Amino acid sequence: MGDLFEVNSYKKRFDANKVEVLDNGNYPYVVRMGSNNGQKGYINEDEQFLNEGNTISFGQDTATMFYQEKPYFTGDKIKILKSKYERFNKKNAHFFMLSMTRAFSSFSWGGSSFNVKILESQKIQLPTKDGKIDFEFMESFVAELEAEPIGELEAYLVATGLKNYTLTDKEKQVLEDFENGKIKFKEFNIGKLFEKIKTIKLPFKASELSKEATDICILPCLTSSFQNQGLNYFAPKDKATILKNVISIPSNSDVYRAYFQSREFTVLSDAYAISWIYDDVKLSHNQYLFTVPCINKVTDLQIYSYKNKLGGWNVVKHKYIELPIKDDKPDYKIMETFISAIQKLVIKDVVLYTDKKLAATKSEVNK
Repeated sequence: MGDLFEVNSYKKRFDANKVEVLDNGNYPYVVRMGSNNGQKGYINEDEQFLNEGNTISFGQDTATMFYQEKPYFTGDKIKILKSKYERFNKKNAHFFMLSMTRAFSSFSWGGSSFNVKILESQKIQLPTKDGKIDFEFMESFVAELEAEPIGELEAYLVATGLKNYTLTDKEKQVLEDFENGKIKFKEFNIGKLFEKIKTIKLPFKASELSKEATDICILPCLTSSFQNQGLNYFAPKDKATILKNVISIPSNSDVYRAYFQSREFTVLSDAYAISWIYDDVKLSHNQYLFTVPCINKVTDLQIYSYKNKLGGWNVVKHKYIELPIKDDKPDYKIMETFISAIQKLVIKDVVLYTDKKLAATKSEVNK
């Protein structure tokens, strides 16, 4: 590594407890955290203490490393790896970091494991061509890696019909009517709109199940957790009540948040699922999505405490939600059109991003 990089110390260490860390600013504040590119936020300090951009920040006792494109300030125990090659840039930096991570994988960090001499003496493997580092290969390799998730996102957008973000005349009208208060609403009792689904109790405790899908445990389980939509374990499909396209609600949680579950799952404990029964109408995906925030509005923890067990169906079914109406009944068309419009507004930036990223990646790969 000493042939590839200068291993420099920061120009000044900024203690996180002694500076004001902001959400936005001109220069990032890089520390030894392992996420968000190592950036804790932004700080406004004397620019003479900025570290150079186009370098790798290296957390000494954590072995976390991130490419920093722009100048940045640092916290404690951060080394600045400055390349000795002019060709080093954002396009190939990730290949260097992959090789470095592999070289450091066996280290036990702490003590003298991260001193400059040891860092400089580490050997990493890089592709070569005619005895020189093959930067072209590294850049095309990284470009293809980056293209994979973008390609998956592109395929998802096409498959779900979300690729088209242009609002129809009906969608524009519904949004305008909502904004101008022209949509009529009425309160409906949740217990008359939905029914609780009966499920078979699984002979498992959460501690006995896998948190990752396996060949046997493939069915997501709903628990009282509000993280990951409450689906945090996997169980065998055998003997389980398989649910899909219904709303889930935790009944014993810090947050009573309803979710629309569009994929197969089952209920494990301290949670349940409800389905629409009003008017003998089968709600669409979008119509279910419309009702979810309406339910969450009346299960807000700022109003109800944990001890009240608000998430329990015996409490929830007596609450009322507001829905748009036509002829004194839920206006299903407006619910459908409104969610369709919101999805397009939200997805527009994602579609434009994927189009731009795919075009740039294809151009880079072709080169």
